[in-house]
Amino acid sequence: MNTVVRLPAREVDLDALVEALRKRIADGQKLPAERTLGEQLNVNRHTLRKALIKLRASGELASSMPRRHAALARGGAALARDTNPLEVIELRLALEPILARLAALRATPLEIARIEKAATTLAETESSSADLTFHRLIAAATRNTLAADMYSLLRQIGADSRIHVQNVKPRPAARLRQRDSEHHLIAAAIAARDPDGAEKAMRAHLHMVQCQILDRISLNPSGTTAD
Repeated sequence: MNTVVRLPAREVDLDALVEALRKRIADGQKLPAERTLGEQLNVNRHTLRKALIKLRASGELASSMPRRHAALARGGAALARDTNPLEVIELRLALEPILARLAALRATPLEIARIEKAATTLAETESSSADLTFHRLIAAATRNTLAADMYSLLRQIGADSRIHVQNVKPRPAARLRQRDSEHHLIAAAIAARDPDGAEKAMRAHLHMVQCQILDRISLNPSGTTAD
């Protein structure tokens, strides 16, 4: 049975609350909704939110906004009907270099470690899933929730089967190694706190992605997608 740490309201300060939450996370406990958690710990929601923000800023607690994400999913489905892969990559080229720049300035050491680890595609990991994880970690490390949500929406649109261009050729192992190399350059610049280098490396990487999309369209002009 999990032990709930309760703190008398009059004795609670922010650091004590953060430590109480940190202990629950370390014990593998899933944090309930804010209202329930506040009642369990006997603290007001304003103080609780400040503690949760502090844990999210340190990378110890993932952001959890299911309602907002559900709304994004509905919006993405509508937007996907009226766009195409070239528009998606153009917007990625406009947005992601800035996200990489912000990540280089704001990422916590834990977030940097996760980005560096995700730069390598593990043998047992599906290629597109590994790529998405890497880019989402960078978006989250900007410490800009709106930017991270907009990026999630953009990638959701790009993955929609109505606009996804089928890769009629197997992905060459050399391209996967090259992609990992590009990811490592981005991660290294972020780790070095080099915003110019991170922005440049991300732009170069996405230009390569754009070339791949153009190549797939030329081989598959009908735009038929894979089931």
